[in-house]
Amino acid sequence: MLDIVIATGNLHKFRELAGLLGVRGIRWHSLAEFHNIPAAAERGRTFEANAIAKASAAARATGFLALADDSGLEVDALGGKPGVRSARFAGRHGDDRANHEKLLRLLRGIPRATRGAQYRCSLALAFPARLVSVTQGTWRGRIAEAPRGHHGFGYDPIFIVPRFGKTVGQLADSTKRRFSHRAMAARRMAKVIERMARRSRTIERGAAAAGSDRRLRGRSPSALPACRTQTGTRVSRACR
Repeated sequence: MLDIVIATGNLHKFRELAGLLGVRGIRWHSLAEFHNIPAAAERGRTFEANAIAKASAAARATGFLALADDSGLEVDALGGKPGVRSARFAGRHGDDRANHEKLLRLLRGIPRATRGAQYRCSLALAFPARLVSVTQGTWRGRIAEAPRGHHGFGYDPIFIVPRFGKTVGQLADSTKRRFSHRAMAARRMAKVIERMARRSRTIERGAAAAGSDRRLRGRSPSALPACRTQTGTRVSRACR
């Protein structure tokens, strides 16, 4: 069984990522299970750099394989801002309403055709001593002129997905789980984790077989299981 720490203490985010990855045979852990682990500083200039920093820090602190994400919004007319500062765009971390108001104020008067934007997500998987993989996902859309909908979080109520003609805040959670930037990055990362899980199962089976072989080797033939052969029932080397 492969153990992986998702580098967040937020239960909602933990469940979302574990569900999006959907890999069987994994024991998922959140940072909430560990004590006195400080949050990794997000000083990177890109989502990828921040995801790597968080995954590496969680892996070193826990000793487990660790997964982390960093994501946010990039607005074309603002040269890619708010970018890595998406959660604290208006100053205070996680103040969604203030972030919406600041963004809409900066885009006031910008025509619909030039309000393009994209959500971006980077996922990083790391051992304590090395980086394993980084995957990316993007979701193109445009910025609405006013918030609509109450689902989701962050910029969801002002991010319109042209395919549906709705903001993400108006979309069902099941739709978001299929098409979002985080879902895309998770599908790519799931392939990496599935390969690792298969290798882990192969190693475990090999270790179990080797242990069984060692135990049987020291027993007398009469105590070994009988093997049917063409010459009758006898103890074969293949059973040892």
